[in-house]
Formats: sequence, structure tokens, C-alpha cells
Amino acid sequence: MVLDEPTNADEVFKINGFTMVVNRSLLELTKSLTVDFVDHGIVSGFRVLSEVPIGGGGGCGSSCGTSCSC
Repeated sequence: MVLDEPTNADEVFKINGFTMVVNRSLLELTKSLTVDFVDHGIVSGFRVLSEVPIGGGGGCGSSCGTSCSC
């Protein structure tokens, strides 16, 4: 996840006062995405889950499969 401005290749969603920008080709691969904020004491951050696991990503020095958090 990064802060970015939308381009012609992106889909823009406005949800609960937040604007989410997702690349259309990524959205085609994942089908749907869920972004959630998790707080587990000393580890907190955003978790991104997809309907179709695509692997890759990672955060906080760990690898991830179907979900990633930082």
C-alpha cells in the first residue's frame, strides 16, 4: 500500500470518507479486496485480503500468502 494519485489504469473507491485507488489489472486478478486495520499490541497496520490469493507482498519482515500487513 502506498499513497498515490489515480491514473487511467486505476479504479477509485470512496468508502467511509477514505479514497482507495486500486490498479484495474490487480483488481481483475484478485476479484475483490478487503482492507482492514489490525492492532495486536506492538504490531499494528493495514491488512489486505483478496478473494483470490495471489501471494507475494509482505510486511514487518515476514512473508505472506493470502494476507499482508505492515
